[in-house]
Amino acid sequence: MPALNDHELSRLLATQAGDLLLRLRADNPHLTPKELGAAGDEAAHALLMEALHDHRPDDAVLSEEGIDNTDRLSSSRVWIIDPLDGTREYGENRADWAVHVCLAVDGRAEIGAIA
Repeated sequence: MPALNDHELSRLLATQAGDLLLRLRADNPHLTPKELGAAGDEAAHALLMEALHDHRPDDAVLSEEGIDNTDRLSSSRVWIIDPLDGTREYGENRADWAVHVCLAVDGRAEIGAIA
């Protein structure tokens, strides 16, 4: 895959995580809403963290689903992600949930993608 700029990467990652969540929900009708929400949080978080590590290994990440690492406080570039905003709604098979992938540079929000 050719190198992506930050705009392209945020869009791609939000879309990929959203697609993953749609497949996960379709493939697991036996899960309770709470189980499905937890599985979605975990799967989308893992996808986003792995991709950011691969594509932007020197950038810090703040994820709603991850353990906070204070190294982000001294980093110029911080990806701010919510792998599954609306976990309950997602688990209840509703449409009002989203994936957020944003980048702050020097403390200022610069780029964002929502899927």
